[in-house]
Amino acid sequence: MQQYLGLMQRILDEGVWKQNRTGIKTLNLFGTTMRFDLARGFPLLTTKKLHMKSIIYELLWFFRGDTNIRFLNGHGVRVWNEWADENGDLGPIYGRQWRSWPTASGENIDQLANVIQEIRNDPDSRRLLVNTWNVAELPMMHLYPCHVMFQFDVTKGKLSCSMYQRSADFFLGVPFNIASYSLLTLIVANLTGLEPGEFVHFMGSTHIYENHLEQCKLQLTRTPRELPTMHLAQHGCIEDFVFDDFRLEGYDPYPSIPGKVAV
Repeated sequence: MQQYLGLMQRILDEGVWKQNRTGIKTLNLFGTTMRFDLARGFPLLTTKKLHMKSIIYELLWFFRGDTNIRFLNGHGVRVWNEWADENGDLGPIYGRQWRSWPTASGENIDQLANVIQEIRNDPDSRRLLVNTWNVAELPMMHLYPCHVMFQFDVTKGKLSCSMYQRSADFFLGVPFNIASYSLLTLIVANLTGLEPGEFVHFMGSTHIYENHLEQCKLQLTRTPRELPTMHLAQHGCIEDFVFDDFRLEGYDPYPSIPGKVAV
């Protein structure tokens, strides 16, 4: 994960101060990329401890097509609470778009199921995409999608995934996003009988909030440790995965570094 720390240092050195809707200014770089070879270990940050339980349950929540925090809260995960209304609803965010994108004719498209089937049927396709930036439904979303599109690629029996993130909170959000989409890649590889390849992370606004500067400087004093390994149960359908199907081995991080999310 040295490339994560390298990009963090670059933001601190080259970033430009910008204002944003949260009222907390950021050091900002536009247009950055990181690549993670999933054969070299599961890219879970070791220079601070991450809450893998939250990462897994959020992904399972997306798979359900759910947009209410009850499922997450029932499993002790509260990462979405800041944006939910009094009923726990978040509007038509990720899960809705992944599993039930509405059409003009009143039907719904299961993008995730379709792309998994397309990987099986036509692995050389350049159309293995899932999109969450549904312009018609953006006004109803309590938080606009940050990770707006992902695309799969099959080369020499290996499944890779690239994700474009329009807005990347580098200290708090990006480590979570790296782990989440790497896990998604492992799951889809599992379902399609392929080996994991790379996770490629494209970011637009790549930024560090002013109230995270000291935390970043502390993290940069820490030397990355060996990456852990993620083990998955074998399934034939994405809806069959449950929390106990995932086993993380060899995770030895430094202590966590608290930081307040900008809402």
